[in-house]
Amino acid sequence: AASTKPWMSPGEPQAPFFLPAPRWPVECEVIQETIEHIEWVPPKSEPFCPPMGPEQPMYTLGEEQGTIVYHCSPALQGSCFTRARVGGAPGPLSSPAAPLEGPQDTTLLFESRFESGNLQKAIKVGPYEYVLMLRPDLYTAKHTQWFYFRVQNTRQEPLYRFTIANMAKPKSLYGQGLRPLLYSQQDAQRHGIGWRRVGTDICYCRGSGSVGELPLFQLSWTVRFPHDGDTCFFAACYPYTYSELQRYLRVLAADPARSQYCTVQALCRSLAGNRVYLLTITGPGGTAGKRVVVASARVHPGESGGSWAMRGFLDFLLSAHADAQLLRRLFVFKVVPMLNPDGVVVGNSRCSLAGRDPNRAYGMALPGSFPGVWHLRAMVQRVLAEQEVVLYCDFHGHSRKNNVFMYGCDAGGDGTGTRLRQRVFPLMLSKNAPDKFSFSSCKFQVQKSKERTGRVSMWRLGVSHSYTLEVAFSGSTLGGRKSHFSTEDLESLGRLLCDTLLDFCDPAPAKLQQCLVEADVLLQRQMGHEPGSGGSWSHVSPSELES
Repeated sequence: AASTKPWMSPGEPQAPFFLPAPRWPVECEVIQETIEHIEWVPPKSEPFCPPMGPEQPMYTLGEEQGTIVYHCSPALQGSCFTRARVGGAPGPLSSPAAPLEGPQDTTLLFESRFESGNLQKAIKVGPYEYVLMLRPDLYTAKHTQWFYFRVQNTRQEPLYRFTIANMAKPKSLYGQGLRPLLYSQQDAQRHGIGWRRVGTDICYCRGSGSVGELPLFQLSWTVRFPHDGDTCFFAACYPYTYSELQRYLRVLAADPARSQYCTVQALCRSLAGNRVYLLTITGPGGTAGKRVVVASARVHPGESGGSWAMRGFLDFLLSAHADAQLLRRLFVFKVVPMLNPDGVVVGNSRCSLAGRDPNRAYGMALPGSFPGVWHLRAMVQRVLAEQEVVLYCDFHGHSRKNNVFMYGCDAGGDGTGTRLRQRVFPLMLSKNAPDKFSFSSCKFQVQKSKERTGRVSMWRLGVSHSYTLEVAFSGSTLGGRKSHFSTEDLESLGRLLCDTLLDFCDPAPAKLQQCLVEADVLLQRQMGHEPGSGGSWSHVSPSELES
């Protein structure tokens, strides 16, 4: 059940904010080192890589072709989660990496037994060439997309090739110019340089392997390391771990100004016993009579861009900016920044430790299996009994489409005005973020397969405007851009969301009316009507609109 005792109460002096270490399934080995990365924004935008054409798979999986130089596969006791502890598996650690034979041995040393890491196997197939296997989401055999691992014993001169041989999705932004991220410890220490996009000859194509009847896909790239003898990391997107969130909350608790209008509670505990945090943010005068905005992120752990956007949202809301003060005066914000902490800790792409996608579990009477989403929905139900929830926004990442966009809810049976209003908030956001947000990529159809998502579930409960915010793993193709998002870009989305909320709820109707007219014109055009001709689209089903 939700904790009633906040660790931070508005207006009270703060006790030291105790944040327990992450709890891991007992099958998972965890190295003792603390992995932290500096934050850095590249001075110039990082362009997409010219994509290679579709190619034949480079490798058919057969370990006899090469030498296994890293193998870390948790010995899962049966097919489901049983128990967890701080630090994961008890006892001494195994040695999954093959030892070096001497100073001349140029074999890379791989490691990923840290928060959000998920490399399972590395096979050396040439002097500087490696085939990699990602660990599927725990207690499943699939959902391989996110990756995050460390390499040591680098050489600066040679061109290395890495091929991840068990990617799950048939299509990926890697086929449209997305590049992996590299972090060099030497560059961070000497030059203050953090994560940056790297890779040439990037290829995403169908591989030769399969999981059951599902084919696997290969992601391949070449790269030169910046230094000899460096420690480097590769990742699919900027990592944002559970420990990172806890550090953020600790700083927040220690800030006398911001902690005045922010309460942090445990919404519930996850299956592994990790806290799912709930932040309540509002200004003086308490919560009575105020409308409520609910936001959440990281129901899918591999979509770390959602956490950076969420951080920007919280940073702005908790700032001294006049608009932030106005928002706190007008609304109560209920924010769950990490819905699936277990998945984030173990490096899953999509699932919780239940071995299933929690964003397909809303509305199911399973608080024991999916505590985060169950308690979030129950909390919204309780709030709706007393107050209007004007907006729900669930922050996600997207692996197949560029830019930022939203999914909304249009049932088709509603009147014209309601259907137009569903489109106003995303349309306003596209005007506030013209170089990032694509209104034409937004969709509003409620598909049967999405009934148990957060967006649809909240809308069915009575939240009038319920959206999924989708942030591309790659970047923007808008406003003359063809470049990757930086963490600064991602964080700016949170501020832009706040700007749009003020526009959307502005008591002066001019902006709202303008967007309603514009949305009507866009829909008329979608239906092939000439705007102003009197043709109606109000009877048209959402699926027809979107096709």
